[in-house]
Amino acid sequence: MNEKNQFVEAFKTKTKKFAIDALQLCDELPYNKNSTRIIANELGRSASSTGANYRAACRARFDKEFYAKLSITIEEADESGFWCEVLEEGCFTANSTETNRLKNEAIEITKVLAKARKNTTIK
Repeated sequence: MNEKNQFVEAFKTKTKKFAIDALQLCDELPYNKNSTRIIANELGRSASSTGANYRAACRARFDKEFYAKLSITIEEADESGFWCEVLEEGCFTANSTETNRLKNEAIEITKVLAKARKNTTIK
């Protein structure tokens, strides 16, 4: 397996783990409060969409399709970071360590994929 394929497979694993970790954090939130129910739904959707859309980008048939799917992945990762910030700044969870870790993971995923998108040539 070449270096590019190794990176792609490692990043698939990374985005899937990000989704799982975010969903597990969502399961820890008190669901009896309207605010945390909204945040859990939004974070769960955006984090899982990050992983799913990255996989879809990897299966793209054309450069334009890859670019479009990658753009969606970037948006979803960034949104996940936003919801982690809301959890953190609003003191909605006692698990601030995990929330901060997930926020940083979302930022890292966003940066890496934004750079990949920038280097993509569309014909």
